[in-house]
Amino acid sequence: MSDIKQGVTLEIFGEGWSPGPRKKKNAKDSTWETLGDFFNVLEGKKTSTNFASFVGATSVRAYVLGQENKKPSAEELIQMKVLVENAMKEGAMGVGSSLIYAPADYASTQELIELCKVASRFGGMYITHMRSESDKIYAAMNEVFKISKEANIPAEIYHLKINNKWNWNKIDTVIAKIDSAQKAGLKITADMYTYNASGTGLTARLPTWVQEGGIGPMCKRLKNAVTRRKVLQELDLGIPTKNSDPKDVMILGFRRDSLNNLYKGRRLSEVARLHGKNANETMLDLITADRSSVPCIFFLIFEDNVKRMLKLPYVSICSDAASVPAEKPFTDSGIHPRGYGSFARLFGKYVREEKIMTLEEAVRRVTALPASNLKIKKRGSLTVGNFADIVIFDPNTIKDKATYENPHQYAVGVDHVFVNGAQVLKNGTHTGAKPGRCVRGSGYN
Repeated sequence: MSDIKQGVTLEIFGEGWSPGPRKKKNAKDSTWETLGDFFNVLEGKKTSTNFASFVGATSVRAYVLGQENKKPSAEELIQMKVLVENAMKEGAMGVGSSLIYAPADYASTQELIELCKVASRFGGMYITHMRSESDKIYAAMNEVFKISKEANIPAEIYHLKINNKWNWNKIDTVIAKIDSAQKAGLKITADMYTYNASGTGLTARLPTWVQEGGIGPMCKRLKNAVTRRKVLQELDLGIPTKNSDPKDVMILGFRRDSLNNLYKGRRLSEVARLHGKNANETMLDLITADRSSVPCIFFLIFEDNVKRMLKLPYVSICSDAASVPAEKPFTDSGIHPRGYGSFARLFGKYVREEKIMTLEEAVRRVTALPASNLKIKKRGSLTVGNFADIVIFDPNTIKDKATYENPHQYAVGVDHVFVNGAQVLKNGTHTGAKPGRCVRGSGYN
């Protein structure tokens, strides 16, 4: 509902992790294993929106190597490439990576090139949450361009942004680098959400080497005095990157109710004061006590940069979030408001109020542009013979209502939504129809 009420008719998964490939837990595990299996399961369950997915480079790596921080052997790399090939034949849109996270960041550039070469053969694209959106953003962009060139594959920077105040002045160079890559013949695009804050876990502030093996082994290491001291030293030195100011980090919640009662919704700076330790030590204590990534909102993006990036003609709009209903138990969890408002915010704030682009251009950014990038046929435009994915909204009233403090609020202004010709939203109310289909990539056999 959070997406349908904004007019979303197609949801795309697979940023790093994808629903498949995955290993079944045991012989009795009746759920899917491959991405194709997942597509069939979801189609059987019925959905209101269409759906598609990339195959996650992290999922492929985890299937073959687990959570280990190691280079694949020649034989293991072949296994990984076969998994990508199978996923592309099953309908994946391409390969997706999320390189600020463990175990994704254990992959070398060359490993990613080899996986992308397979996707390229089937007409897929490479999407990436780059290795850095902060201090090392130039090097991260260079890696994207290298992968695109050597694998001969279109590449999209997922959630274009520049984090932390001391990096905000890099905006001109960031845009110039993309322009240069495009002029050199690379197909480079980007997407972004319409907010000046991002959302991820506290663990994103940690060196990835300490996260090897997953949450259990990481917590065990962080309880070891020697390892803990090493982590704190690296954080003080700005490894892997100089960390955000604690006052810019808002904690969304914990698994443990006792921690929610004390700290949910507070800034890390305030939590550290209450906890009686500095921010880095408090962070380690919270992660080990909750045995989770501890979801947070990071207020690290310059609003003026958001507006400049939105004006770039190759930037499409995303939510970078799961769709949810505004009802219990979902409303018990804190989330980023982008899941409820990113698309409506484009039209309400940035088109109607800020006037940074025309209404027609905004429509192109959420329809024809992404459909073209993904090589989706017969969708993304109101053309005779196309699938009837149609949104009817009021440009004078469309607006996001979700806030950082109260995110579980539906957008307004979208009256009717049709998916594959069937009406799923009528006068703002769900009809109960579930006509969604799997939209498969160009390699689908």
